[in-house]
Amino acid sequence: MRRLFLSRVIPCALLAWSALAQQAFQWPEIGQEQKPWTRWWWLGSAVDRENLTRELQDLNRAGFGGVEITAIYGAHGAEDRFISYLSPHWVEMLGHTISEAHRLGLGVDLPPGSGWRTGGLFVTPEYASTALRLQRYEINGGDEWQGDFAGQRIQAVVAYPESGEPVNLTSSLAADGRIRWKAPAGKWVIYAVNGSLSGEKVKRPAPGGEGPAIDPYSRAAAQAFLTVFAERLKPIPRGGVRTFFHDSFEYQGDWSLDLLDEFAKRRRYRLENHLPALDGKRDPAIVGRVWSDYRETLSDMLRENFLGTLKSWSRERGGRSRNQAHGSPGNLLDLYAASDIPETENFGPLEGTDADPLISKFSSSAAHVTGQRLVSSETFTWLGEHFNVSLGMMKAAADRVFVAGVNHLFYHGTAYSPKGAEWPGWLFYASTEANSRNPIWRDLPALNQYIARCQSLLQSGEPDNDVLIYWPYYDIIDSTRRRFQQLAVHTPAWFHQQPLGKLAMRLWLGGYGFDYISDRQLREATYQDGTIRTPGSRYATIVVPQARLMPVDTLEKLLELTRAGATVVFESSLPESVPGLHDWQAREAKLKEMEASIRWNAAGASEEAAIGRGRLFRGTDTPAMLARTGAVKEELASLPGMLLLRRARAGGHIYFIANTSGEARDTWVPLGRSFGSVVWMDPMTGRTGLAAVRDNTGKIEVRLQLSPGESAFLATYGNAVTGPAWSYGDPAGEAVELNGEWRVRFLEGGPVLPPPSMVTKLESWTALAGEEGRRFAGTARYELHFDQPANAPDYLLDLGRLESSARVSLNNRQLGTVFRPSPRLRTGALKPKDNVLVVDVTNLAANRIRDLDRRGVKWRIFYDINLVNIHYRPFDASIWPIRDSGLLGPVRLQPLAAR
Repeated sequence: MRRLFLSRVIPCALLAWSALAQQAFQWPEIGQEQKPWTRWWWLGSAVDRENLTRELQDLNRAGFGGVEITAIYGAHGAEDRFISYLSPHWVEMLGHTISEAHRLGLGVDLPPGSGWRTGGLFVTPEYASTALRLQRYEINGGDEWQGDFAGQRIQAVVAYPESGEPVNLTSSLAADGRIRWKAPAGKWVIYAVNGSLSGEKVKRPAPGGEGPAIDPYSRAAAQAFLTVFAERLKPIPRGGVRTFFHDSFEYQGDWSLDLLDEFAKRRRYRLENHLPALDGKRDPAIVGRVWSDYRETLSDMLRENFLGTLKSWSRERGGRSRNQAHGSPGNLLDLYAASDIPETENFGPLEGTDADPLISKFSSSAAHVTGQRLVSSETFTWLGEHFNVSLGMMKAAADRVFVAGVNHLFYHGTAYSPKGAEWPGWLFYASTEANSRNPIWRDLPALNQYIARCQSLLQSGEPDNDVLIYWPYYDIIDSTRRRFQQLAVHTPAWFHQQPLGKLAMRLWLGGYGFDYISDRQLREATYQDGTIRTPGSRYATIVVPQARLMPVDTLEKLLELTRAGATVVFESSLPESVPGLHDWQAREAKLKEMEASIRWNAAGASEEAAIGRGRLFRGTDTPAMLARTGAVKEELASLPGMLLLRRARAGGHIYFIANTSGEARDTWVPLGRSFGSVVWMDPMTGRTGLAAVRDNTGKIEVRLQLSPGESAFLATYGNAVTGPAWSYGDPAGEAVELNGEWRVRFLEGGPVLPPPSMVTKLESWTALAGEEGRRFAGTARYELHFDQPANAPDYLLDLGRLESSARVSLNNRQLGTVFRPSPRLRTGALKPKDNVLVVDVTNLAANRIRDLDRRGVKWRIFYDINLVNIHYRPFDASIWPIRDSGLLGPVRLQPLAAR
């Protein structure tokens, strides 16, 4: 037993702290929400009790904590089993699912609507998705203009002279849609505002779930839809559904029949008086201001009228709301914060632009700032081509969202498939295919256990980011580019091309923990006991990226916090003006007056101003300014490919560290938060131990040793803890390659099991087992008998090249499950003679799918989009090269020193 005392690691002034020992940190209890969940597609809702129970049992055994049921289009040949969405039979199947899930300890989430885009057959035109149609007419003075708008939803008709005030003609519109008006002298332009039906429908609907999409900006539309939805779900007990989920915003409707009145109430002027600017036909500076107000109004309506209604409706039913805000035409921070569980999305390969942790941080920031415990993510969507996604790729993707602050993963996902369906069963077109027909399912429990351990820690304690980054949202929406502006996770130029994105990247690479904050959220901030407080967290400083526009009350709030004692950093210059059109010159003058009252003094490369008890900094060297604010810099982030997240907990901190580089790391690093001792926690194996700590000329450092793709938690303590020391795997001699005769036997999979063989040279089973090996997907057992190569108390077993995961045992003792890029395991002591190594290797399904397409088997049998490739083009696996499979080695044993 090792005991590490403060006297070894911190200054003597702190020796008065209690040196009472405590037991080393243990993993928190793992329950339903700590485990990963999965989106569960019901194709055609062609489900039955027996198969529902079977699949739930499979999911439970694999380590999932719950399902999100999404009814979707069906499979050809199963039409007689389709169940109409929200019919009594469908609700009966939902009730059975909830009952069985709860019996198994699983949770159930449900979107309000099938497919995505909320909507359905019972959505009436007045509540359907609406598009703005601006109809423009030019006439000369003295001419009589006649308009015929029969059948259109005209909300306003306004005439605009070349100069002077507009004339509102709306009251002259007759019941039959006709209008006449004789123009006074001069040239006139008449605009008619037509709130037409957008024609948008539910996307990828289930049978019975088809119909118009709702107007997502209308409270009446949300209430009308949810009233019918609740009535259909009346047999479902209160609390049976944990959360009601709304997917990413994919509506294209850019208007609402309520918008003109909502606009006037919120923006303090009538939009009808500025329709030429709304049409982009005025001075670009004015167009930008009007479009900014229009976009902000859509954002407010979406947040309050739809998301607010869904949240309260969900809580009335004993549940919570979960929402993906990205894609919305609004303030993502406010929209994420409007739900009980904000959810981000990772889309596409890790090396692509659609899986950016800095974008995922919008959801986690909203949760951290407002005090939400869970931050979820739709994960593994199009992570790779169908049946080419490995567990190693999935782990890497999970680590990327974990360091962004996500702590509640949803797989994308799992398609329900009846037992008798031909392999590969029923599938979804954009999925990682996490189902029991995919061979990766065999080793998936190991990944799920890893995720569960990670989430048990990531859901505990509190966020511990030092920096709040103000989001200059108005710089985004004051733009004369496309009027209907959506902020997506896909290729987010709206982020990376702005000062916010550049600042966030610098701080991310520089080792500063941060959250974003919106103007609305900033209103709730206070300064207490030396920190900036929000309802959910505390921070050392606020950094304002170079912002062109800022509301007066936002600058007032920043100065108020400074007067109370806060430190605020402005990058470069202060804002130039205020957003929006109403009374903007007077508001701009007030902003300039406030800025002129600040008395700046040179402070090195920056400027400093004392405001009350606090300080303002202004300059271009943000790291230098942050060094004077108390914000902590984690030096670990300077190592290429090392990502980390820090959380606070009672008595210390938790660090999650992931080595995303292709190199092994074995180094000593300081930690940003002071500590007395550190417990190393391995989420893959569950092992824990006291990490090595040293005093390096007054700098306290911890030893970090991670293989490529490996991750770990460091739990720090302010006092001494007891427990076994962490074994770092220090070499005790040269690595030895294991040679001999390998017995290879195929255990399970298809289409048929290749014959067994004995080999002395490891190679892909696609070469070893002939044609059957080239099309096989499943598991093969590799068995080798060997003598102890060197006398050592422990060894590191390195499987070399592995395609793509394996369960490993030695002398009838399970060592664990491994997958690329780090297939290494500790073995413990060996017998002098006849050690038996067994490696059960599972490959990907790609070769078997390739064989189906080469033989012309019709397995893509789905309606709607059917199955497409990752580029949304026709799927054809016949052109794929054969993927190597199995244990390719070389397999080596590295003798290790005593633990």
